[in-house]
This record gives sequence, C-alpha cells and structure tokens, in this order.
Amino acid sequence: MKIAIVLTSHDQLGDTGKKTGFWLEELAAPYLLFREAGVDITLASPKGGFPSLDPRSCEAAYQTDDTRRFENDASAMASLKATRRLSSIAAAEFDAVFFSGGYGALWDLTNDPDALSLIETMLATSKPVALVSHAPGILTNVRTPDDRPITMGLEVTGFTNSEESVMQFREVVPFLLEDLLKSQGAKFSAAEDFNSYVIRDGLLVTGQNPSSSRTAAITLLIALRTE
Repeated sequence: MKIAIVLTSHDQLGDTGKKTGFWLEELAAPYLLFREAGVDITLASPKGGFPSLDPRSCEAAYQTDDTRRFENDASAMASLKATRRLSSIAAAEFDAVFFSGGYGALWDLTNDPDALSLIETMLATSKPVALVSHAPGILTNVRTPDDRPITMGLEVTGFTNSEESVMQFREVVPFLLEDLLKSQGAKFSAAEDFNSYVIRDGLLVTGQNPSSSRTAAITLLIALRTE
C-alpha cells in the first residue's frame, strides 16, 4: 500500500512578517500511523526538499506524543528533509493521498495546479483523499468533470471561522475556509473549537483541525479497505 503525504512549501503568514508552513502534528500523526500499518510513504511538497514548518507548531503548548516521537525519529526527519517535488508525483503511483494543513497551504497548495490535478485524478480513479485543518481549502479550487465545485453537496469539515478567531488570523488569511466551502454548496459541519472531528463522504475524508489528524489518517485507511 502506497500513500503520499503532501505538505505546503509556503513560509510567509500573509503580510504579518511572521513565518508559517505546515503544522507538525498534521504530519507526525498520519506519518507514524501509516508507517506502523506498513504503508509505503512518500512525502511531497510544491518546491521539494525541506518544506516550511510553522515554528509555532513546535512550541510546547502544541506538542503531542506524536510530534515528539517524529522529531526524535532520525528516519522520519530524513524523509521530511527530502520531500519530492509535487510535480514529480502521479496519482497512478499511490493508493491514497493525505494533505496535511497549516496556514501555508492556504497560499500555495490551494492554487497549485499539481495539487488540484492530483486530487481530481485520485477521486476520478476511485482512490481516497484526506485533507486536514486548512488543507480542505485546496478543495475550493477542485472541480468535477462537469466543472462544478468538488464539494458541492458533500459533507465536509475544516478549520472553522471560530477557530480562526481564536487564533486571531481572520484578517490575515486569504479566505475563511468555512465560509468559502459553504458558499460552494458543501454541507459543512464541525465540533467545538479544537476538538477532534472527522467526516468521510465516500472517497473524501476531511478533518477539522490538528487534533483531528490521527483520526483522519485512520479513516483514510478504512476508506482504502472499503472502497
């Protein structure tokens, strides 16, 4: 079984002058779970190499058992430092794809033609796709074969307006994920702020926030066995 985990390469948090990138828990939890399940994992990012890591996700307040294990795992860290260019991977190589979030994804992956094409091809060939936290923002530019928003009529979740308010980034992000998905006809739902919440609608798995990462990964494995 082969799964690609896709990470952002974007490191600027809007015009704030602050650094951003992918959120460590959203890589660490699925990576470790997939590896324990015997999955052949490929890490990819738009620019390849060592992708941008949001420095806040390494702070003590946001650390988890999974993040600590990942940071202390030489093999895992070596894989992270050598991600493949997203343009070099193809849907045919993989059984599923997992998109980790983090604020950086709102700027690059959301508009990346390779990311959009990968999702469209995976779904068209009956292969499951999972996206966590801000990564479901990528779906806002994914289209069906008849040119409708991919999430129209589907049950999805992602980082909420309320969570964005708590983080004080409502005026920083290029769009509010919850509002945009709803405007495109998605059936958006969520749990209380920062609680784990995952929805599966057919081949599509979405997780609300970083704490949803492990459950989203488990749900993706279930989808692989049942689709």
